[in-house]
Amino acid sequence: MSRVSAIVVTYHTGHRLKECLYGLSTDPEIDQLVIVDHGNPEPISNWIDNFSTQRDDVTLLRGHGNIGFGAGVNLGVSAASGDHLLIINPDAVLKRGSVSALKSVAKDLANPWIVGGKIFDIRGREERGPRRRDLTLWRALTSFLGVNTWTLEQTPAPHAPIEMDVISGALFLISKIGFQKLGGFDEGYFFHVEDIDLCVRCRDARGTVMYQPSAGALHYGATSDALGRTVAKHKADGLARYFRARAKGPFHRAITEALLPFIRLGLILRARD
Repeated sequence: MSRVSAIVVTYHTGHRLKECLYGLSTDPEIDQLVIVDHGNPEPISNWIDNFSTQRDDVTLLRGHGNIGFGAGVNLGVSAASGDHLLIINPDAVLKRGSVSALKSVAKDLANPWIVGGKIFDIRGREERGPRRRDLTLWRALTSFLGVNTWTLEQTPAPHAPIEMDVISGALFLISKIGFQKLGGFDEGYFFHVEDIDLCVRCRDARGTVMYQPSAGALHYGATSDALGRTVAKHKADGLARYFRARAKGPFHRAITEALLPFIRLGLILRARD
């Protein structure tokens, strides 16, 4: 029977981290919990210490500083003993039964595969991100201008597992073999867009990306103490890396370089510190 290692990367997450970790540590379908601590205030760090020492199934990685989300997950995977990896945000609380629901989709898939679940708010509404089309410059610009051509949360929700271009990095299952086959997360993305890149690389490798509506997590969101404009800059850097890597030909590259400054400026102006 396959073992599951849950990996949580935390940086100034706040008290919602406790709910996330309590939920994971009491879920009978999770065999190991890997906490990658990029840095937290002393009260939270002390709580993590106490939490970790009271359980044999918790692995705590600390002392490396804030190396970014993707690099943090990669570090967590290196300490994971499970052959399945559950990646979940530190401000998300896993719904019971989600792991088995994700595994039920994956059991017939050839590596590499990624299976994501529903991310919902405190009112049960699906958030942006769990169901997405491929990200293009056109979709990024139109969505930024208020015409959403990218995410699918406003479309009818599927009642059964369905193939998807991109799922959310806030909650997904992947095999350790598949993750390693893909080379893990691209550590050139510090925070944001790395999940999009991973899904695209999975499909480029003739793998499968699936969405399982029966699996999910309550996502509080915006619980980190990180400044809004700092996060926006990381998002802009991630988008720039993504679009530059996928620009095809001189004309496409020129259009990309012309539009990226406006995307960066818009993200930063919309952010709140």
